[in-house]
Amino acid sequence: MRRQPRYTHVSKMADTKKEQETKTDNKNEKKTEEEAEQDLSEEDRLLQEELSMLVERLTEKDTSLYKPALEQLRTMIRASTSSMTSVPKPLKFLRPHYGTLKEVYGGMPEGDTRKFCADVISVLGMTMSDARDCLKFRLQGSNEEIASWGHEYVRHLASEIGEVWNESEEDKEEKKKEKEKEKEEEEPKYDKDQLLKLAMEIVPYHMKHNAESEACDLLMELEKIDQLEQFVDQDAYPRVCLYLTSCVNYVPEPEDAMLLRTALSILRKFDRHVEALRLAIRLNDMELVEKIFVGCTDSLMKKQLAFVLGAQQIFLELEEDTPDYDELGEIMSNGQLNTQFLVLGRELDIMEPKVPEDIYKSHLENNRPSFGPSGGQVDSARQNLAASFVNGFVNAAFGQDKLITEDGNKWIYKNKEHGMMSTAASLGLVLLWDVDGGLTQIDKYLYSSEDYIKSGALLACGIVNSGVRNECDPALALLSDYVLHTNNIMRIGAIFGLGLAYAGSNREDVLSLILPAIGDSKSSMEVVGISALSLGMISVGSCNGEVTSTILQTMMEKSQQELKDTYARYLALGLGLTYLGKQEAVDATLAALDVLPEPFKHFAKILVDICAYAGTGNVLKIQQLLHICSEHIEAKVEDKKDEKDKDKKDKDKKSKDKESSEDSAADLAAHQSTATLGIALIAMGEEIGSEMALRSFGHLLRYGEPVIRKAVPLALSLISVSNPQLQILDTLSKFSHDTDPEVAHNAIFAMGIVGAGTNNARLAAMLRQLAQYHHKDPANLFMVRIAQGLTHLGKGTLTLNPYHSDRQLLSQVAIAGLMSTLLAFLDVKNTILGKSHYLLYGLVAALRSRMLVTFDEELRPLPVQVRVGQAVDVVGQAGKPKTITGFQTHTTPVLLAYGERAELATDEYLTLTPIVEGFVILKKNPDFEQ
Repeated sequence: MRRQPRYTHVSKMADTKKEQETKTDNKNEKKTEEEAEQDLSEEDRLLQEELSMLVERLTEKDTSLYKPALEQLRTMIRASTSSMTSVPKPLKFLRPHYGTLKEVYGGMPEGDTRKFCADVISVLGMTMSDARDCLKFRLQGSNEEIASWGHEYVRHLASEIGEVWNESEEDKEEKKKEKEKEKEEEEPKYDKDQLLKLAMEIVPYHMKHNAESEACDLLMELEKIDQLEQFVDQDAYPRVCLYLTSCVNYVPEPEDAMLLRTALSILRKFDRHVEALRLAIRLNDMELVEKIFVGCTDSLMKKQLAFVLGAQQIFLELEEDTPDYDELGEIMSNGQLNTQFLVLGRELDIMEPKVPEDIYKSHLENNRPSFGPSGGQVDSARQNLAASFVNGFVNAAFGQDKLITEDGNKWIYKNKEHGMMSTAASLGLVLLWDVDGGLTQIDKYLYSSEDYIKSGALLACGIVNSGVRNECDPALALLSDYVLHTNNIMRIGAIFGLGLAYAGSNREDVLSLILPAIGDSKSSMEVVGISALSLGMISVGSCNGEVTSTILQTMMEKSQQELKDTYARYLALGLGLTYLGKQEAVDATLAALDVLPEPFKHFAKILVDICAYAGTGNVLKIQQLLHICSEHIEAKVEDKKDEKDKDKKDKDKKSKDKESSEDSAADLAAHQSTATLGIALIAMGEEIGSEMALRSFGHLLRYGEPVIRKAVPLALSLISVSNPQLQILDTLSKFSHDTDPEVAHNAIFAMGIVGAGTNNARLAAMLRQLAQYHHKDPANLFMVRIAQGLTHLGKGTLTLNPYHSDRQLLSQVAIAGLMSTLLAFLDVKNTILGKSHYLLYGLVAALRSRMLVTFDEELRPLPVQVRVGQAVDVVGQAGKPKTITGFQTHTTPVLLAYGERAELATDEYLTLTPIVEGFVILKKNPDFEQ
């Protein structure tokens, strides 16, 4: 113990000497070396001498001494245990002899002893050289078991194999030239089969030693991930699959699909049907989904699979002789959604209907009543319309309210014409998912003398059927007669209603009804746009050839002036939704769009492209979009203006030209707003991408064009749907007072989307202050009211977030709904604040409940205790780490907020799915003892 301070003292002296004397004598050098040697403990000195002696033996001429000397070296290296931070002592002391050993190896005759020597050099190479000696000598060595040299050696070898494998021919040439310059020995040419053989020895070693992630990484480097399945055992598969699925967001296509397929085959090998089904849904591969579903023989498990499919709105046409045929169909149709939701409402004691005033809380506002024309209620028709939306959103799916279900006509007639349509449609929201009971209440409005009310009632029929299927197909029966009605208002209600009712079903009979409307000469541009949107929603993510060709044909037939219409944008959206999440499958369609006239071509191509990559987190696409957003368009327009001004001498013509070119400035830059939305749509899939996008949006808000600034609030809301992060709320709050009215409108609406269904108190207070601030501005006040309604969506039980199943699955129907509404806000004055506010009902497609309901084996509700807490990322952690933190214990049914996870708090039952969310079936634990 007493020698330790002396050692530090000596080393300090040595340091100060180095600083003082730049030129040190050889003597001094020898002295410090001797001193350092003196500081070694007795044991270490003996070890050092022994190692030096063994190396000397190898330099002698007597070859019979070589083998025992190498044996001794190997034993000493293996026996050295070391701390994690320092190099083992034998390796440290052999460093000066590294060159000698290499020379000795060069002079040895071929045979076992030479291979033996290569093994020792390979291990030394790990600490000594950057020249990949570790791998080079391993391949020349005796190929003994790799594990015998320890974990660190195996890891080092794996990293060198990865480097060599991915080295291109050019890299090799460069290295060769460098080595020739420095007169170093050339690196051997590695045979890929040899490397692969070595890798296949390393992978099982990693698997046995809790380093599954490193095994996966090595196989990913070698692009042999499909070989992984043979090495995975019962204990390792959950960690391996979790790691593979977590990597998906960070690898380029088509490697991402490869990882998912590998994980899927591993899960199927261990009969994990529910997890496998989720991955098949993530791959968007319907054949595989059906294969997994049909291949499952356990009837209880099959019901759980049906619940997963129902949550994603996938309905499989089963053979009629399938066991439990009716029950499985009912589950996939979400037939029990309404009853379970009402049970939850009673459990939470929130069945009492709310009126808009309960949400506005205007008694808290300190507005002084003013007199004269500016005082009192502003634009009461618009306020009544806002109240209709708020009433619909707040009482959504509860089946009762105080405005429209009691004496609807009285309330409907308080609105202007187009307002009546949205008001009548809000009845569908209140009765959401209740197909049998809801349609009887809507029926009476179908016989109204007002076309707007009839159209609204048609839309309400569609809304009620959204997200649930009914074998009687009431929506199809009721709406089909009105698709080609002589009145365009009726067409809109019927077509949009069909789009919402059958979203994601890709049903031929419904599509064939709507397709004629898009090419009909009597259809206005609005009807054409809504038809394209509905076609896109119904065939979402299916690449339906008939739909795409019809929409493309329609785009090509329209004149340049018609394509400038706001509703023409829905043609592009409808096309994009058909390819939602399909990635490179969209390339041919993008090429076909090249024939369109200029400003619209750009817009359509970007919109279709971003839909194809929605939720993939594709970094290259985001970079392209950011580049598009950085272009300055107005300058080009001004140049054109000047040229036109020179040609025309007449003043009137001049002024007209200026106006038209100002219009085209907005048209030419329209694609930038889509690009901005696209960044959010692609990045929303993963946390890191979202955070990076958030920073980019900050820059775009400060320095972007007006067109981009309008779109940024919408993009911010898309990145954080139903997840009120403070940072985003503060940014939106700031821009809700912007001088540009459209930026303000969009920022206020975005606040509603960000807080949708959360009852967030801070947001509610912000919106109340905004209502006070904008109390004389009818347009902004309308937006504030809509945002207030969204914040209290379904009295805080519903969400618009398109991700479910622990944020693993993206609901395509929900994305379609969100995009249909957000696109309308890119031209908010002409759509939402004009006569097309019914587009807000696009959000219905994204509505889903945040509840967790547990059933017993007979599918009867079974209240059990669950722990609900913040989800913790446990990827790559050894052992069985806790997956939630800061939990509270509740009894089901229970609500799960964004980023929360639930687990059973009792061992009495086992869940059939590892992700406890939505509808979960429990079975008795056979090993449970009271």
